[in-house]
Amino acid sequence: MTSVIEEVIIAAAPDDVWAALRDFGALHTRLAAGFVVDTQLDGDDGRTRIVTFPGGMVAREVLVGVDEAARRLCYSVVEGPLTTSHHSASAQVFAEPDGTTRFVWITDVLPDELGDPVRQLMQQGLVAMAATLTAAQPVG
Repeated sequence: MTSVIEEVIIAAAPDDVWAALRDFGALHTRLAAGFVVDTQLDGDDGRTRIVTFPGGMVAREVLVGVDEAARRLCYSVVEGPLTTSHHSASAQVFAEPDGTTRFVWITDVLPDELGDPVRQLMQQGLVAMAATLTAAQPVG
């Protein structure tokens, strides 16, 4: 199994970043605008989402767990364009001393050959997240 670990510093308050990450159905508006173009919750429990990427690629993701105290969310891609045999990911928000946020995203994926494509997608996603969350900050 390949583990891909990526992180970024975001010029936004940790509570705001956590609120956006925690909003499982608003990935396309609150967290990663442009990287994701639509998110629809599927089912009655709010634990499954259908994520649409630019170009029409679609993935079905299941919320595995949320740790409010640690500001950590885990999910799994159960259907998607990369044809993984295993995909588990977590994202976690950490407060930096200067009031910004360190956002850490970890994905475990099989087969191993998908490590590089997953890393590239995660890097693109983090750029979009930083832009989305920074733009959401009040001016002043």
